[in-house]
Amino acid sequence: MSLFRLCEWLANTSGSIALHESRYVFLVVLTVHVLTLAVFAGTAVMIDLRLLGVAMMRVPASEVIGRLLPWSGAGLLVMMTSGALLFYAAPLARYENVFFRMKMAALALALLNVWLFQRTVYRRVGEWDADAVPPGAVRVAGGLSLLLWAFIITTGRMMAYQDYWFN
Repeated sequence: MSLFRLCEWLANTSGSIALHESRYVFLVVLTVHVLTLAVFAGTAVMIDLRLLGVAMMRVPASEVIGRLLPWSGAGLLVMMTSGALLFYAAPLARYENVFFRMKMAALALALLNVWLFQRTVYRRVGEWDADAVPPGAVRVAGGLSLLLWAFIITTGRMMAYQDYWFN
């Protein structure tokens, strides 16, 4: 089954139709998505700024990450769940939206960046934890994270304006 056919099938399910046509549920899901984006982005930016060595330079990186990661993770989990519901509400519209595709590609790269950071440089956090300015690989991971999340947020916002740009 092609991705288009899968989206077409999803769009015709009773759950998708009910969510799409709901007067309030869709708006609640959208609001939850935006609010948890704020929680996630706020904590992720603080972590990334510490990894870049430009904020909280006197606080060990492991302490910043340890305190903020639970909030960041919870925000990400709820944000991705609400995002999946937003996709489910209009799968064909999302499938056809170039900004959605760009957002999903960047999301995959952002999650890969986190995974690689956790599997490589963060395993040696004891070597650079207290450094005001961490090693280059740490700064690259933090900078890439900032850029990717800014792009994800921007393309997410641009999804509403696809018709303006492309029609």
